[in-house]
Amino acid sequence: MSDWQVYIIHCSDDSYYTGITTDVERRFEQHRCGKGAKYFYGRAPLEVVYVECCENRSAASRREAEIKRLSRAQKMRLLDSVV
Repeated sequence: MSDWQVYIIHCSDDSYYTGITTDVERRFEQHRCGKGAKYFYGRAPLEVVYVECCENRSAASRREAEIKRLSRAQKMRLLDSVV
């Protein structure tokens, strides 16, 4: 089983950030401390709201791209399906 995961973070401006990593907790902490994605300049990460395991980095990158192409309504349905 691979360690690669796709994650979604709910942000302070009510937006959602999608990324991939091998360690969601470490990556969230990096975002929280201002390291990593420029997306978090001017907005704060609030919580990880979605995590999906993938076979490998390539599969995680493909799934990340799929999620990023979703509309906000489609992302909300994805998040609702997890709860």
